[in-house]
Amino acid sequence: MVPTASLFEDASNPRTEIPEAEIDELANDIRLHGILQPIVVHPADDAGRHQIHFGAKRWRAAQRIGLLEVPVIVRDGPANPYAQVAENQKRHGLTSLDLARFIRGRIDAGDSNTTVAKTLGLDLTTVAHHLALLDLPPVVDAAMKARRCSSPRTLYELGKLHAEQPERVAELLAGTEPITRDAVAEIRDTAAQKSSAAKAGKPRTARPDRAAQMLSRATGLCEKLDAALMRLGKADLDALPIDDVAALRQRVAQLARRIDA
Repeated sequence: MVPTASLFEDASNPRTEIPEAEIDELANDIRLHGILQPIVVHPADDAGRHQIHFGAKRWRAAQRIGLLEVPVIVRDGPANPYAQVAENQKRHGLTSLDLARFIRGRIDAGDSNTTVAKTLGLDLTTVAHHLALLDLPPVVDAAMKARRCSSPRTLYELGKLHAEQPERVAELLAGTEPITRDAVAEIRDTAAQKSSAAKAGKPRTARPDRAAQMLSRATGLCEKLDAALMRLGKADLDALPIDDVAALRQRVAQLARRIDA
């Protein structure tokens, strides 16, 4: 047991959004039953304070009901940021925005998209959708933070549609109802129909045979790829992420098989 006041939160904890209702619920449970699972902390610093590794919400709830001491387990060792995400996901789940911030932080720290995806058990598309949450148009960002939509995929599509049909997107976001995938799909389908109609209305102009044109373009791209691979081969491949190099080899092999498909 250590003084509640001697603990402090990890500034790099991926979970930053904790609804007050969740803390109130946990505080009531602690008032009745106590803290059943100790808070995991790091060894005390020079000031005798412990940084929390797991259990920030339990600590906040304990403070709310005025507990002077809390049970802890002291773990000697460096923090594993991916373990923090896993622990949060098992308990209540990170918000999409918290997970997006974590992914961005790991990539900025040098992890590849492939490494992040594999460690978190996500696919690369899902990683890309989460990263897009950090660069949404203001009107879409506001809808996300108002909790009208929590799906990274839907928000990603909304962000793209905003560039093509800002008025339709603004009209959808002007309400207060939850934003559904069907509503976004309707805007997307309308945009596709308008695009098709516009293309159909344009006069046809003479152009080179499409197959020959595509062959010429593919040949040029192959030459560029060949030159890039040669430069890469001269680099120190051991210094590159193994997963990324393996993914590149697999992708090149897939492209080679395309010509026979």
